[in-house]
Amino acid sequence: MNTKFEYPKSAESLVYEKAVDVADLPEDVREEAGEVDQIYAVHDADGKQIALVADRALAFVLARQNDLSPVTVH
Repeated sequence: MNTKFEYPKSAESLVYEKAVDVADLPEDVREEAGEVDQIYAVHDADGKQIALVADRALAFVLARQNDLSPVTVH
């Protein structure tokens, strides 16, 4: 099998996305989330949260638009 893989240039270009239960977030963020039960957090390589977005697809789009390589955290 000859599948080409593109690896990130460095770990600094990686971001991690994971599902977050809205109930676990601070009250002001819960209010902004509206009626959804889960949102997605995007974290940099050091683990610092850099964004909260409505869904997984948006997390990946956000990363790619900023020349970052998204990875899902389970």
